[in-house]
Amino acid sequence: MPGSVSDPASPDYPRGIFPSQALEEMVACGAISAETPIDTSSIQPASLDLRLGEFAWRVPASFLPGPGTTVEDRVRDFEMHRLDLSGGTVLERGCVYIIPLLERLNLPQHVSAFANPKSSTGRLDVFTRVISDRNRHFDLIDRGYSGPLYAEVSPRTFSISVRTGARLTQLRLRNGMSTVGATDLPDLHHEAPLLDRDLDPAETELHGGLGLHIDLSGNGPDRQIGWRARHHAGVIDLDQDDHHDPADYWEPLFARGNGLILNPGDFYILATCEAIAVPPDYAAEMVPYDTLVGEFRVHYAGFFDPGFGWSPDRSAVASRGVLEVRSHDVPFLLEHRQLVAHLRYERMAERPKRIYGDGIGSHYQGQGLKLSRQFRKPS
Repeated sequence: MPGSVSDPASPDYPRGIFPSQALEEMVACGAISAETPIDTSSIQPASLDLRLGEFAWRVPASFLPGPGTTVEDRVRDFEMHRLDLSGGTVLERGCVYIIPLLERLNLPQHVSAFANPKSSTGRLDVFTRVISDRNRHFDLIDRGYSGPLYAEVSPRTFSISVRTGARLTQLRLRNGMSTVGATDLPDLHHEAPLLDRDLDPAETELHGGLGLHIDLSGNGPDRQIGWRARHHAGVIDLDQDDHHDPADYWEPLFARGNGLILNPGDFYILATCEAIAVPPDYAAEMVPYDTLVGEFRVHYAGFFDPGFGWSPDRSAVASRGVLEVRSHDVPFLLEHRQLVAHLRYERMAERPKRIYGDGIGSHYQGQGLKLSRQFRKPS
């Protein structure tokens, strides 16, 4: 009912991240709209998949419009050429593209939004950010914003084949801030385990989130610790699941000693020592880059949905965090169990009616070390 506490368009709606049912209501009331209808497959437990539009502008550099300027006006100052996405096209690695998204926003004054690449996008080293008009920031959209959305897409390692409707990014809506503080995390962990180990109070208090450590042990039967992307590999079709041969694109890495030297310019898929769980009343986000732990980035796609790694009987924490790792400027030595990232939790405004897992076709529930969904699984 409009104006009720359960109405996400009302300022009295509970504080926190909007769940799937609230996102559906925001679509129904026109706060989120698109000329091409938004179907339920776009709505995740705590986010909305954003779809690429009909064309892309090739531009020479990344940019922000800044106050008083629209993205389209800024693009027209220095666009190079336009690509038609309707029949599919290749976005070349090393290039920057601005792509109008099919979705647009007309947010109530109490609602803000923030975006992140989808997991498969990050695991392909496709650097993707969302831009809105008159904005000083990437991925952060002010309360009450009304207007179009754009994706900045820059494939770093592999060229990719995309077409209209492809989903590279996802959007969360929130009413206020509801971050779980460092002092509350131990109680939440006691109620429903967040990690498959005890919390470290020092790490939690220093960074306000759960510390995550790199796994370079090679404890599996083949001693594999990750993959390094091959240079000058072929094009990856984002619409083809379980299709590409990993050997054509990735070099497997195996445990040698107690560490791994990251080469600047190389892209790695690694994993956390810890298994992670996100209870259904919470969402989580991994801090993607922290100079306190080293000059490298460990995660491009930071959203963890309600239900990730969680089981209803709370018997086990089953899903490890997969890390997209790139060193900056200089070679960097990673050592086994080195602290590399932090996971921050935020309360949901309501429990989602759909939670992450096999029931909604989630690709990465129960994952260990795993490539993106476009690659064939080991036989």
